[in-house]
Amino acid sequence: MSFAQIVIGPPGSGKSTYCNGCSQFFNAIGRHSQIVNMDPANDRLPYPCAVDIRDFITLEEIMSEQQLGPNGGLMYAMESLNQSIDLFILQIKTLIEEEKAYLVFDCPGQVELFTHHSSLFHIFKRLEKELDMRFCVVNLIDCFYITTPSQYVSILLLALRSMLMMDLPHINVFSKIDMLKSYGELPFKLDYYTQVQDLDYLIPYIEKETQGSPLGKRYSKLTETISELVSDFGLVTFEVLAIDDKESMINLQSVVDKANGYIFGSSEVGGDTVWAEATREGAMLQHYDIQDRWIDHKEDYDKAEMERAQDLLKEKEMAEKEIDVDNEDEWDRALKDWESKQGTDYYR
Repeated sequence: MSFAQIVIGPPGSGKSTYCNGCSQFFNAIGRHSQIVNMDPANDRLPYPCAVDIRDFITLEEIMSEQQLGPNGGLMYAMESLNQSIDLFILQIKTLIEEEKAYLVFDCPGQVELFTHHSSLFHIFKRLEKELDMRFCVVNLIDCFYITTPSQYVSILLLALRSMLMMDLPHINVFSKIDMLKSYGELPFKLDYYTQVQDLDYLIPYIEKETQGSPLGKRYSKLTETISELVSDFGLVTFEVLAIDDKESMINLQSVVDKANGYIFGSSEVGGDTVWAEATREGAMLQHYDIQDRWIDHKEDYDKAEMERAQDLLKEKEMAEKEIDVDNEDEWDRALKDWESKQGTDYYR
């Protein structure tokens, strides 16, 4: 049994940045991981890539040979991979059987591929069946869409459709959450948007937004109907992520590991048994109010985080610094520093 994340989301939502962050994070906790690039248009990867779909097919070749545009080319690429997938499966099999790697699949940003086009779905279902893989879909959506009621409702529909289409454990994530405060004040607390609470409260704001528009009441009614549809399913909720914030990354990975079963399965394969055991017991979850952290007192939290990082850096420098045992003053300073950390006195 092996485990993996499937990273999807609209263009500009931070998928490749997230995959790069995962690579660094997993390396830090001792989990052996590899990234698989599923985007035939992405020729500038910010991370080391174990398997690259561009080794099989590129968007440029498809557009030239088939006379297709970018969107049609991406869909054709996924269809071609789905129809001749044996070599791709063999490379993935090597990663999970020989390297015992935890995989992260970086998918294209064309939303049709994970909302109504079936090729991507069939590719991962075949991997799931033939290689006994356990997946979790991580759907990244830029938090900017929270700022406008109609856009927020539209991404709820997008998230719901993705969940139904992919038919796998699914985590929706508002990415770049550290930028949200700079976009202006929200009418409701952040929890309202992440927990997708009673959407009827948005109706006055939607009507105000469409006031004076040629579509007017029709657009407002359509948005309200979509809201009712999302509420009836009751499936959509969101986590939040700031890729440079350690606590945010820890929280998200803890949720993902529970969703794909990593912490309940053969987690020893990844080499991070300490992390897995701590996650099972809930020790890795950082409990804080997201409204307080990212909006109300963001600057205070950022300052405290920066101070902690500086303290850790100083400790690392002191630990790596060589002590000149022949220099009595330097030896005494090092000894006093050790005593203060240990809470003991040294008697000569």
